[in-house]
Amino acid sequence: MILAGDIGGTKCLFGLFEGGQCIAQRRLASADFPTFSAALAAFLAQAPQKPLSAASFAIAGPVADGGRYGRLTNLPWTLDSATLAQTLHVTNVVLVNDFAAAALGSVTCPHEQRVTLQTGEPIADAPSLVLGAGTGLGMALALPIRGGWRIVPGEGGHVAFAPADDQQIALWQYLRGHHKRVIWEHVVSGPGLASIHAFLSGDQASPDSIGRTALEAPQSAEASALNLFLAAYGAFAGDMAMATLARGGIFLAGGIAAKVLPALQGSERPFLHAFLNKGSHASLMPPMPIHVVTDPAVGLRGAAMLLSHVS
Repeated sequence: MILAGDIGGTKCLFGLFEGGQCIAQRRLASADFPTFSAALAAFLAQAPQKPLSAASFAIAGPVADGGRYGRLTNLPWTLDSATLAQTLHVTNVVLVNDFAAAALGSVTCPHEQRVTLQTGEPIADAPSLVLGAGTGLGMALALPIRGGWRIVPGEGGHVAFAPADDQQIALWQYLRGHHKRVIWEHVVSGPGLASIHAFLSGDQASPDSIGRTALEAPQSAEASALNLFLAAYGAFAGDMAMATLARGGIFLAGGIAAKVLPALQGSERPFLHAFLNKGSHASLMPPMPIHVVTDPAVGLRGAAMLLSHVS
C-alpha cells in the first residue's frame, strides 16, 4: 500500500495505491489547512485504514537534501521526510518536485488519457520531452532505462524568450517593461496568457476566462491572445525538442493544454505550425510525436510510480 500526494498551492491531491491501482483518491483545497500535516491528516481520517509500505509526495516547490526536505513555493508549508516517516510508520518517504512526477505520469499514461497532435515516427529508446504550461512552465526529459524511466528535470522555462515575428517582438518589448529579463515562462504560462491578452487588448482577465471565451468566440480578442500563446508554445516546444532530439515524443502536461485542446486541434493549428517551422532543420520535426496528456491525476500517478520506476 503506497500513499501518494500531488501537493500544490491551490490543491492537494492524495491517493492510496495498491498493486499499482488507485483505490482511494481525494482532492483538498490547500487554503483550507494551515499546514501540510493538517491536510494529510484530513485525508487519512477518511481513507481505508490499511498499513502503508511507503509514501511519495510531489510538491510544487524546491526539494533539497536528496529528497529529504521540501518547501512549497506559494504556501508557507514545509515537508520533512524523516518526520513524515515517523507519522506514517513507514521507512521510505520520498519527496520530489511536482513536475518530475508529472513527467513520469505523462510518459506512462494510458493511450486513452492522451490526445495525439502529431503521430510522428517514435523511437522506443529515444528521449521523451515533457512540457507543462500552467502557473509556470515546467520541463523534464524522460529517458527509458531497463525496467523503467529516468527523469531529468530541466529549467527550459527560464531560457530567454525568442520572438519569431514583428508581433512577438512587440510583445517582448511590452514584457520588457515588466521584467528585467524576458523568459519563456513570462509568455507560455497562465500568467503569460493573461499578459498576452493585456498586450493585445489593454484589458485584464484571468487565464481561465481568456481560454473559455477564446473557444466560444473565435473572432474575439481572447481568441487572438490564445492563438499568439499557442504559437509561442509551439515554438518553444519545437526548440526544446530539437535541442534534445526527443524522438520518444513530446508530451504536453500542465493545466492549460488539456483545457484548450479544441484550439490545439483546430484548423489554424498555431502550435503545430510554430513547432514545425524550424528553417533549414525543419525535416527533424515531423517524425517527433506530440501528445496532450488529459489525465488530471497525472502528477499523483507519477508520484506513486516514482518509488519503483525511476533510478
